[in-house]
Amino acid sequence: MNDSSRKQTRFPDAREDLEACGDVPDTPQTRSPTYRLAFNDPDFLCRDELRPMRLQLELLKPELALAEKGIESTVVLFGGARIPDPANKGAARTQTLADLSKYYTEARKFASICTKASMSKGHKEYVVCTGGGPGVMEAGNRGAAEVGGESISLNIVLPHEQSPNEYATPDLCFNFHYFAIRKMHFLMRAKAIAVFPGGFGTMDELFEALTLIQTGRMEPMPILLFGQEFWRKVINWDALAEAGTIGADDLKLFRFVETADEAWEILQNWNA
Repeated sequence: MNDSSRKQTRFPDAREDLEACGDVPDTPQTRSPTYRLAFNDPDFLCRDELRPMRLQLELLKPELALAEKGIESTVVLFGGARIPDPANKGAARTQTLADLSKYYTEARKFASICTKASMSKGHKEYVVCTGGGPGVMEAGNRGAAEVGGESISLNIVLPHEQSPNEYATPDLCFNFHYFAIRKMHFLMRAKAIAVFPGGFGTMDELFEALTLIQTGRMEPMPILLFGQEFWRKVINWDALAEAGTIGADDLKLFRFVETADEAWEILQNWNA
């Protein structure tokens, strides 16, 4: 937050107190952890008892940053971190992954289409949002960057694959500790969700969105599954409906698509 947007009060700004604490004499008292300002004490903030506060902070930080940028809606791209750029598909661990590299290209193209529309609206609408990692996520951020636009990256701290890709817009690149809060931010501004082939994480994100819409906890939106052959092979949607564990109408909550152009046309004609 810049200085001009700060609310003026009778009390010192928190930054001023931080500076003042830096000028105190070095004594056993001032070196004590108990003397640290609570909001400037990592050991205190990382205590188990402070988890509710950390959850709130992780919800607020991206929310405030996105609101200050004036971003009103996003197009979310979910998909596998292992889907390779076709230029590197020879290094794919399986032939199937190499074959799925075409969806890296479609994700890149779809992100470019969305970003051009976003730029025409002052980067307020249709802002591409990814998980910030490699694979399909990289393709989404890359497609946005290649047309001169910005994109949002919602990274997560993991033992691996946690570094932002090189195409992520720096001041829209966030990092999360809590999966739950990260998924909330994926959906809070979403105008559409494009889901590319992926693994457990992609399926988790897809089914959370479908569940929220199915149960009426979230307004319907286009959910576009890229790669009908992949999705029908890994999930027997019709068997779920035939078993009665979902309703026949639930199969209408998503659409299969193959190309970026097809996906964009559906998005534009949604509720038309």
